[in-house]
Amino acid sequence: MSSGKLRVGALGMGWWSDVLADAIKRSDKIEIVSCFTRSPDKRKAFADKYGCKAVDSYEAMLKDDSIEAIVNTTPNNVHLETTRQAAEAGKHVFLDKPIANTVADGAAMSEICKRARVVLALGYQRRRENHFRWIKNEIDAGRFGKLVQAECNISRDRLGKIDLSSWRYTAEGMPGGCMLQIGIHYVDVLEMLMGPVKQVSARVAQLVLPGDNPDVANMILEHENGAISNLTASYASASEYYVMNIYGKEASAYYDLFNGLRHLKRGETKPTPVPITENDTIREELDEFAACVRGTESPETDGFWATRNLAVIKAGLRSVKENRPVTVAEILESGE
Repeated sequence: MSSGKLRVGALGMGWWSDVLADAIKRSDKIEIVSCFTRSPDKRKAFADKYGCKAVDSYEAMLKDDSIEAIVNTTPNNVHLETTRQAAEAGKHVFLDKPIANTVADGAAMSEICKRARVVLALGYQRRRENHFRWIKNEIDAGRFGKLVQAECNISRDRLGKIDLSSWRYTAEGMPGGCMLQIGIHYVDVLEMLMGPVKQVSARVAQLVLPGDNPDVANMILEHENGAISNLTASYASASEYYVMNIYGKEASAYYDLFNGLRHLKRGETKPTPVPITENDTIREELDEFAACVRGTESPETDGFWATRNLAVIKAGLRSVKENRPVTVAEILESGE
């Protein structure tokens, strides 16, 4: 088994590729060897910025035996093909969420990587935030008692900030808009904390932004353990905001972007602030990926987990279309 820094190729050059590359620079476990995108100017700029080699094709990157893995930030609709090519070349894959635009694609790439014995890890950095880790530890220790409810919001202001030529803001490239692009982060956190979602009821609206995608979404999530969560996502609010409240029979936790984490036990009348140190979540997920490739860890969020998260979102989209609650099992069976 190889040792030393994990040598990766960066595929896709957009704003998020730079976020990941900046995190790689902060890591001592991973390094970028080469990069490719179809635009020569973009790949040259990326190579110059991060001190790697710009290659002329993805095929050339995959033929380079010194490259062990691909950090893939391509559009959702090409995740399956680019991941298939990497797996066939024996390269491990770090892929940013969502895994795909369809459950069938997500399931296919999960199986492809499993058969090829390569790691497929999905980038879900929100779950790694220390306030959510603290809540999970308390839940796992049994101190929340029976989980009964959660409410959360993930909102950003995108007015005047979107590029309608970008796949990230079109119904074809990101079906469901803010529900898929940012709401899926808190679907992931909720399933980590509250357990798997069984059924979804949803509504969406397009109130502020141009284009063909909703900018406000609301999902009621029924968990397999009987708990009910409410998740809202928005690109139409006045500012960035995050909140997640977790309610248990014996204790509750309240987190929001501006006030941090607070904790309330049964019988208490006021929540107690919980001091939390901010952590480098993106570097941590990439370090975990390197450890997975070296065989010392397994991905928290692999392809199968990410496909299930996607199925929750797609159940919400079908709920909007058909005006009824939709089970996650329906979506997993249909592959939509």
